[in-house]
Amino acid sequence: LGADERRLKLLDKTGMLSRSDNGRVYDKFRDRVMFPIHDRRGRVIAFGGRVLAKDDGPKYLNSPETPLFHKGRELYGLWQVRQANQKIERLVVVEGYMDVVSLFQYGVTQAVATLGTATTPDHAELLFRNSPDVYFCFDGDAAGQRAAWKALESVLPRMKDGRQAFFLFLPDGEDPDSIVRSEGAAGFDARLQQATPLSQFFYDELGKDVKLSTLDGRARLAERARPLLAQIPDGAFGDLMRQRLGEITGVGVRQAEALPEKPRPASRAPASAHKRSLVRGAITALLQQPALALALAPPYGFKDLNQPGVGLLLELLSLVHARPEITTGALLQHFAEREELNSLQKLASEVVPGNEAAWRQILVDSAEQLEDQAIQQRINELQAKMGGGPLDVADKYELMALLQAQRRRGKPA
Repeated sequence: LGADERRLKLLDKTGMLSRSDNGRVYDKFRDRVMFPIHDRRGRVIAFGGRVLAKDDGPKYLNSPETPLFHKGRELYGLWQVRQANQKIERLVVVEGYMDVVSLFQYGVTQAVATLGTATTPDHAELLFRNSPDVYFCFDGDAAGQRAAWKALESVLPRMKDGRQAFFLFLPDGEDPDSIVRSEGAAGFDARLQQATPLSQFFYDELGKDVKLSTLDGRARLAERARPLLAQIPDGAFGDLMRQRLGEITGVGVRQAEALPEKPRPASRAPASAHKRSLVRGAITALLQQPALALALAPPYGFKDLNQPGVGLLLELLSLVHARPEITTGALLQHFAEREELNSLQKLASEVVPGNEAAWRQILVDSAEQLEDQAIQQRINELQAKMGGGPLDVADKYELMALLQAQRRRGKPA
């Protein structure tokens, strides 16, 4: 295949070649059984390779990331599943190519595998776009439990009503290949019927080291569960998951939100902390009820305010104005691959006293105070500029308008 320089460059770009420490170029998949990896249109975009000799390097080897292949977005065998099933009633996610091949060989034609990586959010979305029921099949050891929990974290924000996820843990020393060879398709299917539903696995894992017989233990479980439950899209499944939390702990998320806020001793917080709390309060109110953003009309007077969190608040407002029906779960999903997600999940799970009208007032008041701060910030900038010389005509008019706006808003000039 590499008869000329152009072809060699193409082979190198698609990850078919490797280089030794001394610069020698060689076939990456030499002495391996190769498994073509297809995209959703059936085109070969990468390869996996399994060793023939036991001690000849890593057991499995995948093509590297290339312009064509991103392992976190592709599923081995999905193209074949689509060809074999007119309607895909379920998808079974396993860990290796040979598991997929063996399951197909024995008549289980709904198996796919991740490509040497944990289940990603892109995998979860792809799975549910093709089937309403997804079964994750893992080893029963600690590594299998960790992989299952990673899958759950990717699936949870995509659990719209009508979707189901299950987890099947295999006995020690067994894998889907060995199970289907010894028990056949019927035996493997029987095991799938006994798989653990997501809801049960969720609370079993969170409660592993918690003493639910104690008040402290139940409180710990509730605190662990709330940020995760906030990711679930609005609907019956999310309501039932919160209801289950209430059954286990005695206090559900909705119940907790109705509890009066504990009085806090008065303290004189630094001005910087007060400014941050305004942004935090506005974002928290928005996450309780995203449609509240419609109470504020762009352009926002605080858009140029130099303060942590303002950019995030503006982005949330923009998202709701673009999609007025958006839910809290969908808002969080927008930030699924970003570092802000953890903070937003915590804010979404906060206990905010009051009702929708109270939350709207929090948002409106916060926006007004942030605008006041933005006006003062710009006045300070222009006055500082005056220290270096007279302002030009445009700056003078701007400063005059800002001072007048400040007086109209009842603030001292």
